[in-house]
Parts: sequence; structure tokens; C-alpha cells
Amino acid sequence: MRITPSLATATAVTALFALTACGSGDGSNREAAAIVGGGVGGVGAGSAGGEGSGVAPKDGTRLQQLPKAGSMAAAARFVGGYTRCSSISVGPDNYEYFEEDQKYDASWSVTERGSCGKGTRIFKFKDAKTFQAAYKAQLDRELKESPNRGLKGGFLVGQDFAVIATSSSAVSSLAKPGGLLILNCHPKFTAPSGYVKELAQVKGCVLTDYVNDN
Repeated sequence: MRITPSLATATAVTALFALTACGSGDGSNREAAAIVGGGVGGVGAGSAGGEGSGVAPKDGTRLQQLPKAGSMAAAARFVGGYTRCSSISVGPDNYEYFEEDQKYDASWSVTERGSCGKGTRIFKFKDAKTFQAAYKAQLDRELKESPNRGLKGGFLVGQDFAVIATSSSAVSSLAKPGGLLILNCHPKFTAPSGYVKELAQVKGCVLTDYVNDN
């Protein structure tokens, strides 16, 4: 099933309309889609934060400053401000449904999954630490077969949602100026000076805005 994202309150609509207006621009230039293996923080100047707005608060810790959606619709609107995501597909009857994403379930703390074109997928989760731990456990298993798996990072993450995109341009836009950070749990990952490299909630993982598209 495909739905067009909508917000529950006029306040949220206003905040997200402003965010989209700041980030929409020429869709062909912002279009993208990403980081191999899965891909969620600044916000537009003057934007108002708050749950459900998809906008990060201006104060708090780095983790608390990540964008927070509150719903799949809000997450899709946020993503649509930086790359193509005009509608969200949430069921197996749609051609954009990714069957392999079924593994991202309650064991990952994922409550909803959706896709919105060009390989971009969104995952709403309840607990960030559980989500990060599940990703690290998966990567640890994959590294036994593919030592470079996940070296460029995994999901882009916010406070309560994660994104997989399929092109480096989409990842770059969602990280800067979007404000999502890349979850990287590869033991050999390093970032050049000047980039964010924040400890994640799970040992062995960091959150970074460094996009390695080489």
C-alpha cells in the first residue's frame, strides 16, 4: 500500500512545510539514494523543534540534537526535504517493497518500515540502543565473510528513525544539511579531522557525518 505522508497537527504541518521548503530545491540535484548495507544533525535555521516535527532541538547532547520524527509520515516528510520521498510505500503489494527488509523487525526495535523511491527506505524504531546493537551484531557476523563490510557505514539515524539510501549524494544531503548521522560499527573506521565522530550508545559504534564515497 502507498500512502502520502500527512501530519496530525497544524503546528507539525507548519514546521515540516518550512523544513521542506528549505531543503527541496531542484529535485534532480537533491535526488539520491547511499550507503551499502543500510543507511539517519543540523536543521534549517530558525526551525522549531519538537516531537513529530522531524526537526532537531537546538540544545541538548549530540544524540538529543538528532532529528526526531514521531511518525512514519513525519519521517518521510523530513527525508523528502533532502532527497526524493514524495510518498511512502508500506506494504508488499507495492513494487518498491523490499522483502529483505523484513529482518528489521521487533528484535531491532523497529515498529514500521517504508520505502519511497530510488531505493530509499525508512525504519521507525522505539529504542535507539536496541537498534544499534542489532546492527552491530549483524555486522559482526558479516565481517567474518566480508572484512570490508560496513566500512563506509550503515544506516543514517535520527532519534527515532533510520534511513537507508542508495547513493552518496542522498546520504550527503541527509547528513549535511539534514542532520542525520551515519551509524558506523566497523572496527577500522576512521574519519578525517573536523568531522563529527560521536560515541554511539553501543560499544564499538560511532555516529558520524563523514560520507566516504570513494
